Amino acid sequence: MAQQLSRDATTIAPWLSVRRSGEAVEFYKSAFGATEVYRLDGGEKGVVARLSVDGAEFWVAEESPEHGNFSPETLNGSSVRMILTVVDPDAVFARARTAGASEVFPVGEGHGWRIGRVVDPYGHHWEIGRPLGE
Repeated sequence: MAQQLSRDATTIAPWLSVRRSGEAVEFYKSAFGATEVYRLDGGEKGVVARLSVDGAEFWVAEESPEHGNFSPETLNGSSVRMILTVVDPDAVFARARTAGASEVFPVGEGHGWRIGRVVDPYGHHWEIGRPLGE
């Protein structure tokens, strides 16, 4: 269920530009257990979707270079890394790998975190972890 916010709440929700946006939405559902909060299907122009992972929301949409929105595939890299803080990083990391993400570095302990990093099939990097001691 989507998190309900008061009218004066402040949030930040990343917007991920991807190629094959409809396919990407399905990947995030499979990899992270995301649910669709909102979806606009634009046919050949792709999908715009707001997704939620246990109340943490982000957007996914087809890249649109004409509006300055480029996917990591077009840029051959990205300036943003997603940090997904979860109770069981090992399980979420494994689920993401099974769904098609590639390992950048395995889950381990360092800098006060249990954390690993994957890159999704659309070029976005996800660090999946939790602070130690929690």
